[in-house]
Amino acid sequence: MQGMSYGLVWGVRRPIFTPIVFGKAISIVTGLLAICAAVSSVWLITMAVRTLGKEWSITARLVEGHKLATSGPYALVRHPIYSGMLGMLLATGLAISHWAALLAALLIFFIGTTIRVRSEEKLLREAFGEQFETYARRVRAIVPGLY
Repeated sequence: MQGMSYGLVWGVRRPIFTPIVFGKAISIVTGLLAICAAVSSVWLITMAVRTLGKEWSITARLVEGHKLATSGPYALVRHPIYSGMLGMLLATGLAISHWAALLAALLIFFIGTTIRVRSEEKLLREAFGEQFETYARRVRAIVPGLY
């Protein structure tokens, strides 16, 4: 579903060099937001992968001696790679997509990400028990302060 959301923002484009919303000031703000979201998302994902080191994987799994990551970007959110993916989706949508497609893509992304988060966190709860529960109560999953 996350891939579908990216396909939607890439596939439903607005005409080149037209703003996602009308109004010069709003267009400038959304352009700056897109740039900031893209740069910060790449940084967040890079730092998350570095923090995980050999424990990073495309699929949810635990390695021997696995430790619960709670520092670096993991002190901000439990799933910083998904946060970065969300930021890249938002940046891409603001830069090239139609606003309605971006809204639909965000909804699809959140549904797919919620499914993945629940699956991965089940694995982490089984492996780390109360340590993970304490961490999960303190740190949001994807968006600091919200979700």
